[in-house]
Amino acid sequence: MQLHISPSMRSITISSNNGFTDLMKIKVAARHISYRTLFHTILIVAFLLPFVFILTALVTLEGANKCSSFDCFGRRFGPRFLGRVDDSGKLVRDFYKIFNQVITEEIPDGLKLPDSFSQLVAELKNNQYDAKTFAFSLRAMMEKLEREIRESKVSELMNRHFAASSIPKGIHCFSLRLTDEYSSNAYARRQLPSPELLPVLSNNSYHHFVLSTDNILAASVVVTSVVRSSLEPEKVVFHVITDKKTYAGMHSWFALNPVASIIVEVKGIHQFDWLTRENVPVLEAIESHHDFRNYYHGNHIAGANLSNTTPQSFASKLQARSPKYISLLNHLRIYLPELFPDLDKVVFLDDDVVIQRDLSPLWEIDLQGKVNGAIETCKGEDEWVMSKYFKNYFNFSHPLIAKHLDPDECAWAYGMNIFDLRAF
Repeated sequence: MQLHISPSMRSITISSNNGFTDLMKIKVAARHISYRTLFHTILIVAFLLPFVFILTALVTLEGANKCSSFDCFGRRFGPRFLGRVDDSGKLVRDFYKIFNQVITEEIPDGLKLPDSFSQLVAELKNNQYDAKTFAFSLRAMMEKLEREIRESKVSELMNRHFAASSIPKGIHCFSLRLTDEYSSNAYARRQLPSPELLPVLSNNSYHHFVLSTDNILAASVVVTSVVRSSLEPEKVVFHVITDKKTYAGMHSWFALNPVASIIVEVKGIHQFDWLTRENVPVLEAIESHHDFRNYYHGNHIAGANLSNTTPQSFASKLQARSPKYISLLNHLRIYLPELFPDLDKVVFLDDDVVIQRDLSPLWEIDLQGKVNGAIETCKGEDEWVMSKYFKNYFNFSHPLIAKHLDPDECAWAYGMNIFDLRAF
């Protein structure tokens, strides 16, 4: 590049080295501009021109058809004073506009979804999508993944439900072997408790526990746990109540494996003459109503809209539809005064309870005319189990319930309740 100043200082000529002349003339009036100002102007122009040539060469290498305007030129290559700006905000707004448009529209039929995010990126690179098709594909992929995750969680809950409510083969066979022992071994059929201890069964100076279950192994664990936790095991009386099919096996177990320092009585539901359909309405519903049984034992997924069902709500439905809720053993607590007319107070347990603390304070509880006392289930770290209030169980839109109950009252663990049978 050459710089030529005319002798009269009236013009300046700038030419490139390749023979082509880029003429820039600056007409100067001696009386209006000083030599110092002229000199500074020449220096600035001489400083900027190399950058202009370099940037022009870069545009040429990138492709002039991709950036043909000065505005584009400035945004792509130039500093901010040449018009370069950050386009990320505009890009986000454009994406939002497209996504907001497709979120309310139906996904086109036959839209082929990529199998992975990498495939989506590859197809996007190959220009197989326009902006709207890309948005539809991304939305369809996310909805598909959400549906698969939801179905997987529901399937997991179902498997856990079946595992918890089913009888393992080992326990089933264990019960059958004990039943066979009952029929062939006279010692397995011996009276429980022994005749000299029968008066203790109605003695209110003893601590009476009622265990209602058809699980022999669970009954053994609970009884053993109470013995180990009690300060006075010799004052403990266990009334084990089971159904007809489990009675022989349950009786055999406690007859053949007596627990030291504790009195155990085993009774079957069939041995209570007053437990009939006429006296116990729920028994008729359990035994005869097809829809009632199908609700608990039928297909829990049939009719469920999995697209609108959250795993948490499905878990609640499974918990409420546990088969044990239609077992008469679960309803026996309602009939405790009829089962034990001579007792003043009992502790009712189910087979989910394992006692690991001193039980003597239970008998110091003053129920003050209340029917039962139990452990609260609204205080604890487990948000799922320890978060139950009356509003989780009762319909407070009913005026009678709203009048007599507090929706924010803490619920209780029904696995272990101490009942005042006189107040009952």
